[in-house]
This record gives sequence, C-alpha cells and structure tokens, in this order.
Amino acid sequence: MVPSDIAFRIIFIFQTGVGGLGNSVLLCYYMFTYLSGHRLKPIDLLISHLALVNNGVLFSKGIPQTMAAFGINNFLDDTGCKLVIYLHRVARSLSLFTTSSLSGFQAITINCKSTRCVNFKAKMPKYIVPSCFLYWAFSLLIYGRSPLNIKGPRESRNATEGNEYIYCSFHVSGDTLVYTIMTTLHDLIHVGIMVWTSGFMVLILYRHHQETHYIHQNNFTPGGAPETRAIQTILLLVSIFVSFYMINSIMIGYMSFFKPSRWFVHSSAFLASCFPACSPFVLIMSDSQVLRYCVAFCQRIKVPILTFALG
Repeated sequence: MVPSDIAFRIIFIFQTGVGGLGNSVLLCYYMFTYLSGHRLKPIDLLISHLALVNNGVLFSKGIPQTMAAFGINNFLDDTGCKLVIYLHRVARSLSLFTTSSLSGFQAITINCKSTRCVNFKAKMPKYIVPSCFLYWAFSLLIYGRSPLNIKGPRESRNATEGNEYIYCSFHVSGDTLVYTIMTTLHDLIHVGIMVWTSGFMVLILYRHHQETHYIHQNNFTPGGAPETRAIQTILLLVSIFVSFYMINSIMIGYMSFFKPSRWFVHSSAFLASCFPACSPFVLIMSDSQVLRYCVAFCQRIKVPILTFALG
C-alpha cells in the first residue's frame, strides 16, 4: 500500500468531518437564534448561507474523494458522476458568490456615511434572500452544461481523456475551452470584487485605527483593538480563499487537458476543500457570541457523554 494513499485517506476524512462540523455549528447557531425569536442581521444571513454551501462543497468533493482514496473507484455510475460533480460546481460557485457578497456588505457597512448610503444599507436586508435565490438559479443554469463532459468510470476507458477526478472521467470536447474561459471569467469577477472590497475595508479600518491609536494605548483591550481583530479576520479569510482558489484553478486547468497522477488529483481535491473547511472556524473565533455558544454547548453535552461512557 502506498504511504501517500494512507495519508490522503486520513486527510480527507479529517477535512470533511471537521469542516462539516464547523459549518454545521454555524448553521445550528443561526437557526437556534432565529427560532428563539431573535431577528437575524443581514451579515448573519450571509454567513449561514456560506456555511450551507460550504457543506455542499465539502460533501460533494470530500466523500467521493475519500472513497477513491480507499481504492473504491467504481462506486458511481454515469448518472451519479454527472450529478455529484454538477452539485460540487454549483456549490463552489455559490460559495464564491456568498464570500464576495459578505465582503461587499462589510465594506458598505464600514464606509456608510452619506444619507443615500444609509438608506441603501437599510434596504439591503430585503435584497439578500432574493439575491441568494437568484444566484442559485443562475449557478444551476450556468453549470448545466458541465455534466455533458463527465462520464462514469465504466463509460470511458480512453487514457487520452482528461482526468480531473479518479472516480469519474472528464471528456475534453471541441467547445470545452470556450466554456472554461467563460466560467473562469465569471469566477474571476467575484474574486476581483472580494479582493477589492476587502482591501478597501482594511484601508478604512487601518486609518481609523491610526486616528484612535492613542485611545487604545491608554485603554488596552485583550487581543487588540476591535479594528485590529476585524482586519486580521478579513485578511485571513481573503488570503485563504484567494490562495487556495488560484492554485486549485491552475491545477484544474492542467487536469482538463492532461492526464495527471493520482497524487496530483488528490492534492487538487484537498485544496478545493480547504476554504470550506477552514472558513467556519475563522468566523467562529472572530465572533464572541458564536464562540460562547459553542463553549456552552460543549459544556452541556459533556455530562451526558461522560455518563454514557461510564455507564
């Protein structure tokens, strides 16, 4: 047995399990908040939607890739391959949209000073849910063509075909390049929006921190000033997303036209799931209310678990 295969088995199980748990904690927290009669803030709606689609990315990529790492390559037929990969690409697109929307909403919130901006901010909560539904429809439509290039492992044995997946085959057709360019431009627009708005927020928060530096020197707060913590969270989320997205996109482009090694495919799958697995913990650690909820929940289930284990 190859040591790299054993390592990837452990990595995929850990990544999918821990990442899914983190996103589920965020979803449960906001669902509990809503069911308790509290009104969710607009940013809460975006974060809960991000957690939902991130779980979609993790499960549609992590579970099949874990089974492939265990050597089970023919567990999906042609229809199953088309469905799983289609759902993964739709969830990935929605994760990109939600991350850029979250960054844009935060930028508007931080720099909202004029009357027109304040009025727009007041109306934004009305547009968040419809926008999410519209983008769901848009993503389902734009990636509707992608299953045409996917075949089950039994339907294709041609070694010259692209292999973006171990458990399925990716067939390169004549118009694949045009379709790839269109979807790449679509993704890069959202990446550009996210990077620009995040950079703008960092600049605004940095200037504000410099103006109030003397206050923070006289009134020290544990863990740094609120502006500093916000900058760190924004920079961390953006750097994680952009870094993994760009590297994974290059690897996918290579695998679309060349036959990669098994190790290369596993590495690409790992990078594709890094942001969905890491982002919930960045958001949990940056929100004291969610963190307190997690601590209280762990304390409540600690006694029943110990009683069950000892009994």
